Amino acid sequence: MEREQQDEKSLVQKAKKGDAQAFEKLIERYYQRIFKLSFQMLGNKEDASDATQETFVKAFERIRQFRGASSFATWLYRIAINTCQDMLRDSRTIAFSQLTFEDDHAELDPTELMNSNPEDVLAKRERADLVWTALNKMPEEARQILVLCDMQGFSYAEVASILNLPEGTVKSRLHRARNAFREVWKSLTMEQIAPHKRPKGGDEK
Repeated sequence: MEREQQDEKSLVQKAKKGDAQAFEKLIERYYQRIFKLSFQMLGNKEDASDATQETFVKAFERIRQFRGASSFATWLYRIAINTCQDMLRDSRTIAFSQLTFEDDHAELDPTELMNSNPEDVLAKRERADLVWTALNKMPEEARQILVLCDMQGFSYAEVASILNLPEGTVKSRLHRARNAFREVWKSLTMEQIAPHKRPKGGDEK
């Protein structure tokens, strides 16, 4: 681990001096992690890909400004989060339809249906859709903290560093976000199970 950290510091120093190959190695190291974070913030692969590319462009342009007050990873994640926020504020339509970025939910894979109980597969996909629908209803601040803490698995200290917030603020925001998510989830699931009410009067057609 220590050797890996030293290697990363060396790459960062070289990149700050304009070494494009060193920066390419940093991209290779972090591309999948930044893409996954962007996907979880934005909800679809196309926007996640755009955000990931923009994150690395910004990082390359600002690398000389990196002073090492935090780790390179924290600095890069901060750029990614801000990039995703900007995209969300552009009022782009976010279609949350995937629970993990590796899944392709455009169609059900026939082999998946053959190798599993079809009802279980469909139930899993429906639950995934519901999770993303709930997440999409959350305010930006709440979605951000849920993604970083509960989906990315960062510690309070790491999230505090990424968002440049006190650790206590991260904890309180996460508590509020989880409570808000539970309320949205409860509402959505009640809608799912509530029977469709027939209009009063008149004959069935």
